[in-house]
Amino acid sequence: MPEIAIARFAHEGNSFSPLLTPIDCFRSGEWAIGEEVPKYYRGSKTEIGGAIAWLEKRPAWKPTFLRCTAAPSSGVLAAGVFDAIIGEITAGLSKRKWDAVFLSLHGSLNAVEHPHADFEIVKRVRAIIGRDTPLAVSFDLHANVSQAEADIPDIVVGYKCHPHTDMAETATKALDILERRIRGEVKPVAVIVRADAIIPSLFARTTDGPMAEVKQIAADIEKKYGLLDLTPYQGYAYADNEAAGASAWATADGDRALALKAATELVREMNKRRPLLFKKLPTAAEGIARALAAKDGPIAVIDSADHTGAGGIGDTPGLLAALVAAKPTKPTAFAFFHDPDLVAKAQAAGIGGRLEVRLGGRLTALFGPPVEAEVTVGHLSDGKFVNVGPVHGGLTNDLRGCARLDFVGLPISVMITGICHDTTDDNFYKAANIDLSKLSVLAVKAKNQFRASFGGTFREMIDIDAPGPAAYDFSSFPFKKAPKTLYPLTR
Repeated sequence: MPEIAIARFAHEGNSFSPLLTPIDCFRSGEWAIGEEVPKYYRGSKTEIGGAIAWLEKRPAWKPTFLRCTAAPSSGVLAAGVFDAIIGEITAGLSKRKWDAVFLSLHGSLNAVEHPHADFEIVKRVRAIIGRDTPLAVSFDLHANVSQAEADIPDIVVGYKCHPHTDMAETATKALDILERRIRGEVKPVAVIVRADAIIPSLFARTTDGPMAEVKQIAADIEKKYGLLDLTPYQGYAYADNEAAGASAWATADGDRALALKAATELVREMNKRRPLLFKKLPTAAEGIARALAAKDGPIAVIDSADHTGAGGIGDTPGLLAALVAAKPTKPTAFAFFHDPDLVAKAQAAGIGGRLEVRLGGRLTALFGPPVEAEVTVGHLSDGKFVNVGPVHGGLTNDLRGCARLDFVGLPISVMITGICHDTTDDNFYKAANIDLSKLSVLAVKAKNQFRASFGGTFREMIDIDAPGPAAYDFSSFPFKKAPKTLYPLTR
């Protein structure tokens, strides 16, 4: 009976966020251990959900679930957070000898102590389990990776889809190869070849456009050479470390030269398409004007500069300021601001209560002043819901309170949450009693994951750029560790 240890430690750390990430962001996100893990993840469209389904088909395997945790993308982990979580995982690994280990990671974990923290994770795990214990890892395709990192695990498989609708499938593939490695059927060897750019993810969807082509090319190359895996990693543009930038990770069965050939071939195709990933975006005011001028709705105006999934802080006011300045006459909504104190004030005022509020600009003045308004409390909830969409479907969420504030004199509703959370699921909006189908315009902090859930809801989606920690144009951000040879840092 093979004994396998399973753990998850996933986070995407924005080097340019003005805020550090405390451990509470993990405890209010995914946080489970032992028997809690299958109860929490079973049936979900996640790596751990995929691993549980894989194990249920193999009753001879004996799993032990160590700490499994993840937090929404945000700032660099505060001092001590990394060691607290990885320490719990490594303590569990130290208790016995394992036949195999599976880690669900992100690939762009960034801690105060370790800018390339996933590398530190696999080093520590390998030191405990030894060289002979097979180690499999799953990564987000926005991982920033290095060859030194690739030389430690036996197998790493990354997502192929952006939006990330293949999380469970990624774990399944990694575990399939792990099983073959245990049987002695394969000897995985990995080679990483780096691309020539740090790329923004906004136009790097794999559903259409240049990275859809790259995804298909990677699949064709993998099949042509009989590789175990070939993943084009887009990288995370807001992580400042030596592994920054896009790359190709090829894993072959014992043939390093073949892996190098495949990765080089794929990177050549990625580099060809680089110019298509850098475009000029409208301002917030221009995007709002275009949306309000549309004859039919609903229209989504998307501000990715404060997208929680890219390290946003849920606090930048630029998009709402543009919406208010446009003085809409049709129903509109804004999602969202992270402001637990304002949620508490709304709860105290009750439904129908009137408040004078300052929206956004609470955490920092870097991205513009607050929007001042008179509002009434239109809806209150505890903010608890279960994802029903294609991204993280099946996972439970707790916004720690939610309020909908309705402007006095303008048809604008604003969603306020107790924690900073992603906006990609329909039930997120239901927590504020916002019916997307009845809106003219939704102004939203989001990006490509949003499109996976709402492609059929909105007649049009307009991407804009505004000040924020995950602004589309990051070329002027203060990179210190990333190679200066990478475009657009070369401009």
